[in-house]
Amino acid sequence: MQKIHAAITAVGGYVPEYRLTNEELTTMMDTTDEWIQARTGIKERRILKGEGKGSSDMAVGAVKDLLESRGISPLDIELVICATTTPDMQFPATANIICDKAGLTNAWGYDVSAACSGFLFALTIGSQFIETGRHKKVIVIGVDKMSSIMDYEDRKTSIIFGDGAGAVLLEPNTDGFGIIDSVLRTDGSGRVYLHQKAGGSVKPASMETVMNKEHYVYQEGQAVFKFAVKNMADVAAEIMERNNLTAETVNWLVPHQANLRIIKATADRMKLSPEKVMINIEKYGNTTNGTLPLCLWEWQDKLHKGDNVVLAAFGGGFTWGSTYIRWAYDGVNK
Repeated sequence: MQKIHAAITAVGGYVPEYRLTNEELTTMMDTTDEWIQARTGIKERRILKGEGKGSSDMAVGAVKDLLESRGISPLDIELVICATTTPDMQFPATANIICDKAGLTNAWGYDVSAACSGFLFALTIGSQFIETGRHKKVIVIGVDKMSSIMDYEDRKTSIIFGDGAGAVLLEPNTDGFGIIDSVLRTDGSGRVYLHQKAGGSVKPASMETVMNKEHYVYQEGQAVFKFAVKNMADVAAEIMERNNLTAETVNWLVPHQANLRIIKATADRMKLSPEKVMINIEKYGNTTNGTLPLCLWEWQDKLHKGDNVVLAAFGGGFTWGSTYIRWAYDGVNK
């Protein structure tokens, strides 16, 4: 019996129209365009505007783009896994809301929360449903409305994040294409450096927590940077070693778009030339769960069947990981 791999057969993406530039941020806080670019590589980020708009609305845009690209009906989808740090609500799951809004009425779904590594974790989970034969069409989404938990008086954190969504379709493949291997890691002791202080069961929302701005992202940048540089590079190198990949045989690195210096450190560890690295942080910032699928969405016309693609991410908590994919189709699959 031939081994079944979960192959990515279509990609969709969505970013809001509004561009929050570095120049605009200088009117909101004590910072400069040069300072932001030197430390992050970011020039602008997209922000979702509009009353009552949430992560599900961006995800629906990505899903519709994916369905059109593949030429299939919403009714063909059997499972939706949504990786998000900014769900529409505490419950129900944002995946359920996406299914309703996008007409995926034959699908069941749930959310995955693993900070910036969430999409990578969800991709690995989704692949199991394909490999076991349980489902034939699974959508994995990475989406975040990070602007909803940003304090725009905090220049150390708010300059980094943006809003956006990406989605991939997983289908069975018996020709050796698809998700080949994953290395996933967590270290809960890292939570002290990057977290949201209030809003959970330990510290429920109150007037005091709101007034103290404890529902915004809290980050100790230097500590997070140090951990991210080492661990994201380490796990990317590990996935290469486990699968006998070299700098010559890896066609693309798809790194989490957290910081340009972290991306370059990971590429250097893998000995990859810059032209093999997908980078769009300068225009989208860190969209958390959206960064990896948005890269695939933007570069899909440059991807070729059989390409060796390595994904790598690092997130709060701490979470990190890397996935090796043999790409399953040429260019945009329309």
